[in-house]
Amino acid sequence: MIREAVPIMASQLRIYRIKDGSMDEWLAGWTRGVLPLRRKFGFQIDGAWVIPGENTFVWILRYDGPDGFESRDAAYYASEDRKALRPDPAPLIEHAETRLMASVLEA
Repeated sequence: MIREAVPIMASQLRIYRIKDGSMDEWLAGWTRGVLPLRRKFGFQIDGAWVIPGENTFVWILRYDGPDGFESRDAAYYASEDRKALRPDPAPLIEHAETRLMASVLEA
């Protein structure tokens, strides 16, 4: 029996320490550039938060497509749209941590 490709749901937790004094600039660049571009590439953003007093930005992004999270993430970074992103908030990240997560809850 041949099975149809089933989208694989994957979420990634991203924790960024933003350079001192740059949170407002980071949020402007992320909100105006990264967020809509991620959505254009089929990612869903499950939430985004700032931890007050810590210069920390936390977000969870998800991709449910058949090509898998890592493949789609690589396509996002390799895209001309991402390379042309201005302002690019990435240089404002002092430290980044990422964790690929799998849900234990059924949909």
